[in-house]
Amino acid sequence: MKRFVGFSILFLFLTASAWAETWSFGVVPHRSAVIAAQYWNPILDYVGRKSGVTLELKTKKSLPEYSDAEARGEFDFVYDLLIFTPSHAAVGYRVIARTEGKPLHGQIVTPEPSPLRSLLELEGRAVGFAGKDGFPGYAVPMSALLRAGVTVTPVFGGNQEGVMAQLRAGTVPAAGVNSRVMQEYAAREGFKYRALWTSEPYLDLPVAVHPRVPEAVVKAVRDALTGMATDAEGLKILKESAAVIKQEPPYGFVPAQDAEYRNQREVYRLIWKKEGR
Repeated sequence: MKRFVGFSILFLFLTASAWAETWSFGVVPHRSAVIAAQYWNPILDYVGRKSGVTLELKTKKSLPEYSDAEARGEFDFVYDLLIFTPSHAAVGYRVIARTEGKPLHGQIVTPEPSPLRSLLELEGRAVGFAGKDGFPGYAVPMSALLRAGVTVTPVFGGNQEGVMAQLRAGTVPAAGVNSRVMQEYAAREGFKYRALWTSEPYLDLPVAVHPRVPEAVVKAVRDALTGMATDAEGLKILKESAAVIKQEPPYGFVPAQDAEYRNQREVYRLIWKKEGR
């Protein structure tokens, strides 16, 4: 009986500690840290109040920095596709939800006035990318260039909007981008562009969790996140956050599982093999 009571007290102590802890929520740096905070902090505050779990937004200045941190398991929850890279597999992040809405595409784009009309015309030219671990903005468009037999000189902009700014300024003649982020950036900045190539559709970014996070905490966060769009207050916050980045409806998150992202893992595996990584 004493042993049972001891175990019970220990269990309750550990459970209470888990709920009292602040859990990091890593967001891939597609955009500036200021815009990321304006978008995500109201969402994480809402999820925290509904779930009883305190979440803290974390990101990095550049995609490579963020990718390295995630590969070390630095974040408790994450929002990105980098978890499907071969170098991140050992950490064991597990998908629990994803953004609701239309699929995303990888694209290779150029400013609208550009004379470029095909991938073949990019031979020997500089092409902008956020970083080498990006999925829609690097792995997908680079695989298309490799299949077309086109050799380019990659120029890395640190994050998606960084390379889009280079494209807008004329520093690079073309860029590999996430179609959704490109569309939202163009709407905010009044930038007109044209797609030289667009990939097949892929599921949008998932929310995933590190194995160290207790299941009760995971469930509470997932339920609050996926129920957000059906709650009046939650939907209002989603719409206000969407307005920051010019995101189109539908808004919110839906439940998701790792198996739904099998094709993303395959693209990463192939591009890493071709590049000898």
